[in-house]
Amino acid sequence: MTTPSSTIIKIYSTVWCPDCKRAKKFFGEQRVPYENIDIEQDPEAMAFVEKINNGMRIVPTIVFPDGSILTEPSNAELAEKLGLRTKAQHEFYDAIVIGSGPAGLTAALYMAREGLDVLVIEKGGLGGQVGITQVLDNFPGFDKGISGAEFAERLVRQARRFGAEILQAQDVTRVHQECGYQCVQTGDGSQYTAKAILLSTGASYRRLGVPGEEELIGTNIHFCATCDGAFYQGKKVLVVGGGNSGFEEGLFLTKFATQVDIVEFLPEVKASQILQRKVAEREDMRVITNHAVKEFRVKQNRLDAVIVEDRASGEDKEWHYDGVFVFIGLTPNTDLVKDQVELDRWGFIKTDAALMTSVPGIFAAGDVRSGSTKQAASAVGEGATAALNIREYLKTV
Repeated sequence: MTTPSSTIIKIYSTVWCPDCKRAKKFFGEQRVPYENIDIEQDPEAMAFVEKINNGMRIVPTIVFPDGSILTEPSNAELAEKLGLRTKAQHEFYDAIVIGSGPAGLTAALYMAREGLDVLVIEKGGLGGQVGITQVLDNFPGFDKGISGAEFAERLVRQARRFGAEILQAQDVTRVHQECGYQCVQTGDGSQYTAKAILLSTGASYRRLGVPGEEELIGTNIHFCATCDGAFYQGKKVLVVGGGNSGFEEGLFLTKFATQVDIVEFLPEVKASQILQRKVAEREDMRVITNHAVKEFRVKQNRLDAVIVEDRASGEDKEWHYDGVFVFIGLTPNTDLVKDQVELDRWGFIKTDAALMTSVPGIFAAGDVRSGSTKQAASAVGEGATAALNIREYLKTV
């Protein structure tokens, strides 16, 4: 069934539907813009969904720009519709890179350029966290700065130009060793083998872990201003976290929201002085320190209030915002190998001077590695270093 085309994907959904949240999360991870339409708040949308589903209110109902429609699609169906490659051309490679951030893509292009068969597997958007960064102002060579999205696109094009194969929207479910080879299993049941693996899985934004948070993620609580900021045009939002990320994302949100407040748990913020000055110069931003978010009160599946504690007085306060963006640090994405390789006490992967982990043939680079600086420029350097060390390792096996 088709309907008149539009210029953007439209998701007809409800706030309580888990499949709707999954579909929106998929588009967010792949950085695909979409318009969300809550059919319970829009009678015309409700009637439209019922009409095309023979009287049934099936959500999500997703309308694509070409007029085609998918109802309750799986992630695999969405990937196919978007034309994403999720299955590799071969079963064996010289090296497999898990993760497509600056470290992973740099390593891939270095290895591919030297004639190695390289497979990159990425479950989210290509480019990793850098792809959702508003502007890279401190990356060497870009004197006027460069948007994170453009920087990521350039890395992807460069890696592909040298012959690296890249899978998208594909999750790695298992890494193990067989007969001296590194084996990687993906969510669709495929298994790929290589002589070496580079773990460049990065880190994810940490959650607050307070009541109401899990229930509201994807509805009123977010972790990516670039992905979800446009939903708050003309509204009021709260940013949790007074570090560089919180201030940077807060400044970006002023493009949409009429008021952006930043709350920090500690008595003082940790953001750089230049970011603090930028925020202080704005009348539509406010910074509140020494307050702890205790709960997100939920009413009818939506954010009703943010309950915070004034840590100086012990008083509980009730704040009202349309949305909340959380930036309180990073958690390494190491679940895949946490029982195989040695980790530090924070869960980051330990490596030797050659960036090899405690398991021969498995390397790590970028934000997931213990001791990394969590900067794009250093991640690129680690990717190049890992590639050169993998090349030398492959000569011995």
